[in-house]
Amino acid sequence: MNATPEKPAAAKKAVTKKAVTKTAAAKKAVAKKATAATEQAPATKTAARKTAPAKKVTAKKAAAKKTAKTAAGQAPAKKAAARKPESRVAMVRRARRINRELAELYPYAHPELDFTNPFELLVATVLSAQTTDLRVNQTTPRLFAVCPTPEDMAAMPPEKLEELIRPTGFFRAKTKSLIGLSAALRDRFGGEVPGRLEDLVTLPGVGRKTANVVLGNAFGVPGITVDTHFGRLARRFGWTTAEDAEKVEADVAEIFPKSEWTMLSHRVVFHGRRVCHSRKPACGACAIAPLCPAYGEGEMDPEKAKKLLKYELGGQPGQRLKPPADYPGQPAPPMAPPAAAS
Repeated sequence: MNATPEKPAAAKKAVTKKAVTKTAAAKKAVAKKATAATEQAPATKTAARKTAPAKKVTAKKAAAKKTAKTAAGQAPAKKAAARKPESRVAMVRRARRINRELAELYPYAHPELDFTNPFELLVATVLSAQTTDLRVNQTTPRLFAVCPTPEDMAAMPPEKLEELIRPTGFFRAKTKSLIGLSAALRDRFGGEVPGRLEDLVTLPGVGRKTANVVLGNAFGVPGITVDTHFGRLARRFGWTTAEDAEKVEADVAEIFPKSEWTMLSHRVVFHGRRVCHSRKPACGACAIAPLCPAYGEGEMDPEKAKKLLKYELGGQPGQRLKPPADYPGQPAPPMAPPAAAS
């Protein structure tokens, strides 16, 4: 009787022990899991601390790198835009517009040497080398009064001719040229100035520039006169990069129709003498500044630039003693007589 109730008690005790063991194991597992979680949390936090600054630094570097890259990408673009080459068609259009603007600015443009016939113009042009047209115009009245024809000049004693043209400078070399070309005109051309470039350039002291001046203004034959003013402005305007006068002439001749060559020469030379000077261009007072690639090389202030204007634009006498009727400025004064020897 006693054995029978003891079995359930033992079984109950075994079950209870098993349950306790299972519960303890579960608690231990939970505790272990909690400990693991606790240990991982600081690690994660630490990792987060370590990662955050790294991301911040990386972001700054990335931003800096992006800015540098953008700047580097934009700089060449701006530089390229500044240096963007002008097409041939665009340059020709701009050049012809400059010519039209100059025609409006100088409707009275003309050769600034006094002359009444081809011989006088030929002589005056030879004398104009390395001096001003004004000085030539002040010198030639006495010269032509003594030797009005090639025959007279060819027969002139060199020392006397030197004295007559001394004010123009380089008078010995010029005397040699004048006597030589006068003799050539007398002997080879019947005392007349030829109307062809190939003939004119055979005369002593006569090059393409002088020949084109004579042809364009004495014979009505179109020609481009490349003097220092014309060459300087042709380069500033972007019509040529050449320094050689003949190359400049050839480059410009391809841009403009032949009928414009002579007057174009006068307009450009007028502008070079009055506004677009060699050392200090009056950019701030230039009517064609928007069309000029060289704008900004000279004086930009309008008031200061106005003070740089010369001849009629500056309210001063021109270079001719006998200017054309439509010239808006004052005639140049004649040369003062030499002081009497005491």
